[in-house]
Amino acid sequence: DSIRDLIENSSTPLLITERSTIAIANRAARKLLGPHVIGQDARVALRQPEAASLLNENREGEAIVRGLVRRGDVWQINRQAIDERLAMLEFISQSAEADISRAHTDFVANASHELRTPLAAILGYVETLREGDGGIETATAQKFLGIIEREAQRMQALVSDLMSLSRVEAEKHDLPTERIDLLPLVERAARDAAGSNRSDRLQMELHAEACVLGDRQQLEQVVRNLVDNALKYGTPDKPVTVALDLGQAGHARITVADQGEGIAPEQIPHLTRRFYRTDPGRSRASGGTGLGLAIVKHIVERHRGRLDITSELGVGTSVVVRIPVAEPEPEPDAENSAIHVNDLAPHEAETQQLS
Repeated sequence: DSIRDLIENSSTPLLITERSTIAIANRAARKLLGPHVIGQDARVALRQPEAASLLNENREGEAIVRGLVRRGDVWQINRQAIDERLAMLEFISQSAEADISRAHTDFVANASHELRTPLAAILGYVETLREGDGGIETATAQKFLGIIEREAQRMQALVSDLMSLSRVEAEKHDLPTERIDLLPLVERAARDAAGSNRSDRLQMELHAEACVLGDRQQLEQVVRNLVDNALKYGTPDKPVTVALDLGQAGHARITVADQGEGIAPEQIPHLTRRFYRTDPGRSRASGGTGLGLAIVKHIVERHRGRLDITSELGVGTSVVVRIPVAEPEPEPDAENSAIHVNDLAPHEAETQQLS
C-alpha cells in the first residue's frame, strides 16, 4: 500500500504495465493521458511510433516523444522493468528545454535578419560607388555615403543592444548590492537621453528621495531607454513626464509617460519581446532596434522589480518601473562605540580626564 500511495501521489506521470497493458496510472498520468488509459494497450494509448518501438522491444530504455498531448510538447519516456511481466513507464517533460531551444533559434534568426538588412544596404551603395568609377556626382555620392553611415550606425546600435541584453541575461541571478540614490540617477539619465535638442520636452516630477540596491549602469539604461522611447514615439510638441515617487509596499516608482498615439491593447503583452515592434517601418526609421523594452524587462527582473505598461489610443503611453527600496543602513551603536573612562588603562584614563 505504501508503494502504491507513493506512485499515486508522485508529481511525475507514471504507468505500470503488465505485458504492455496499462494496469496502473497514477494521478499525474491520468491528468496527462486521461483516466480511460487504464486497461488499454500502452502502444495504443500513447499512439506514438517512438513509444511503440520502446514497448515492442520489451527492454529498458528511453524514447523522446513529440506531440504526445498537444502540438509542440516534448516528453522523455523511460521504461524500467520490474520483473518479467511488469514494467514502469516514467514521463519527463522536456517542453521547457524545447521552448528555450526554440527561443534561442528564433533569437538568432531574428538577430541575423536585423543585421542582414542594413548590411545589404551598405554593400549595395558601396558597390554602386565603386562601379561609378568617379563618374557619380558629388551630391549623389554624398547622399549614398549618408545612407551608408546611417545604416552602419543602425548596425552599431543593434550590436550594442545585443551585447547589453546578453550581459543582463548572464547576470540575472546575481542580486545587485550597490546602494543608489535614485533621484539624481533618474534626473541625469533622463537628461542624457533627451540631449540638448529634446530636453525642453522633459517634464520632471521627482518628488521622493529613494535609495535602492542596484546596478547603477543598468538602472541608468532603464531610464534612458524609456525616456528615449517616449520622446521618439510621443507627439513632438507634447511633453514627456518623468516622475519618481514612493509607491506601495516599499517600492520606488519611476514613471515615464508620453502623450502620443498610444498602443493597441492586444499589442501591450508583446512589447517586451525581443525585436517586437508595433510599427516596424516607423521604429526602424527612428533608429529603434526592437530590443529596448526587452532589456528594460530583464534589468527590472534582476532588481526584483516590476514593469507595467498602460496605454490608450489617442492619449498616450505610461511605463511604470517599481524597484524595492533598500533597508535603512543601521545606525552606529552609540553605547558600544563610546569610550568609557573605566575601560581605559590607568595612564590613558588620566590623560582622558585631563583633556
